Amino acid sequence: MEHRFQVALSAGLLAALWAGLADTFHLVTWIGFLACSTYFAQPKPGFQGVLLTWLTNLSGVFWAWLVISGTSYFGSAWVGYLLTGIVTSAMCLQASHNKLSFIPGAFIGCCITFAMAADIAAIVPALILGALLGYAMTLLTSQLVSLSQKLGLSAKVATADESGQ
Repeated sequence: MEHRFQVALSAGLLAALWAGLADTFHLVTWIGFLACSTYFAQPKPGFQGVLLTWLTNLSGVFWAWLVISGTSYFGSAWVGYLLTGIVTSAMCLQASHNKLSFIPGAFIGCCITFAMAADIAAIVPALILGALLGYAMTLLTSQLVSLSQKLGLSAKVATADESGQ
């Protein structure tokens, strides 16, 4: 990774900020980190990536809610198994739509919802802010790279990296 130091600094600072804000506002920290990870894993740059993260993660929340609600309504584990299969297929098929094309994002949102027993009020704010956290990390990293280049620090960091320090 060419700008490892800038990435590390950006990620560390913003992760600490997120952890503090999540604690202060009673948000589920790990959900935000999963949304942040979704942002970095999906293929679109910038705010388009944030939108793809939101749409796929939130679609997964919907699909899991559907399984949980359907299982509860019918009171049958077998219905839950059937719904799980249908929903899994749907999450894969929805990827044929450009705005829902990142299948792992849907699965992440789905898993979060199962883990949180469909507590939508706890899930959605952390997912939304977590995607923004990932975007903010890329923006801060770009600024740090630009600043280090202006200050002539890139050559010094590269030399330290090459020497194994």
